[in-house]
Amino acid sequence: MSKVIIKIVSVLLITFGTSLKAQDLNYDFVVAADASGDFVKIQDAIMAIPDFRKAETRIFIKNGTYKEKLILPASKTNVTFIGEERENVILTYDDFASKHNAFGEEKGTTGSSSFFVFGSNFTANNITFENSSGPVGQAVAVRVDGNNAHFENCKFLGFQDTLYVHGRDAKQYYKNCYIEGTTDFIFGWSQAIFENCEIYSKEGGQYITAASTEEGAPYGLVFINCKLTGDAPKNSVYLGRPWRDYAQTVFINCNMGAHIKSEGWHNWSKPEAEQTTFYAEYNSTGVGASQNRVSWAQVLSEEEASKFTRTKLREE
Repeated sequence: MSKVIIKIVSVLLITFGTSLKAQDLNYDFVVAADASGDFVKIQDAIMAIPDFRKAETRIFIKNGTYKEKLILPASKTNVTFIGEERENVILTYDDFASKHNAFGEEKGTTGSSSFFVFGSNFTANNITFENSSGPVGQAVAVRVDGNNAHFENCKFLGFQDTLYVHGRDAKQYYKNCYIEGTTDFIFGWSQAIFENCEIYSKEGGQYITAASTEEGAPYGLVFINCKLTGDAPKNSVYLGRPWRDYAQTVFINCNMGAHIKSEGWHNWSKPEAEQTTFYAEYNSTGVGASQNRVSWAQVLSEEEASKFTRTKLREE
């Protein structure tokens, strides 16, 4: 059979939904809820990866809802998840902070996480990550500790504490993503860039970010060319508040909806944090942009804003 015929047959098989294994799709593993792949469960595929593999392991995830509490161990490095379709590949779980474990203890914020990412160089494309517990307090969809995590065209769904950028020394990058929540729904220690993302504030919340940047860190949370949208009431949502006193959060070239409060930032009832936080904006647009931000926030110059690019931040 000629190479041309083989290629045509492969295209027809994909088009008409015939089950294909990983080798037919140029992936290492295929996960499929309908049992047409190498694994039915994502966690089984993760555990099949050799520890500390230096080469990339590519896992294709077919459309389906996968209700699993997932852990990518630190020993599983250079792992890539590729979803078939972002809206239809849903990784979900429903733990929350006040939910009790087998010993009758509260799981806590960290314990509520649907997906723990400890391995370095993790990449995800075209996937929805969800904590489906609802508006029940802290409930994390993804906690990211591993360095050099990269999420592109992904969705993060939840209410309070949706995305936990936890790794103190970790650098993370989010591009063309959708992130929703109510209170502190992007929070943590990591140095994280969000580029061309939609940040959606759901009704019932008041704060987008709660950075806990370490003292001396070169940067914290950086939003570039993002859209701040939501169904929260007009003038009801702060850009951020400092979980720790040296919180850093910067918005550059972002379009802000009417739900953003004119003062912009809150000190979390810690006046001393006003002296140590770094909250700044450059070229904010939209109804939520304001010339009346709190006095302890900064307006960046063009030169200062130019330092907050992915290339320059990765060099830090």
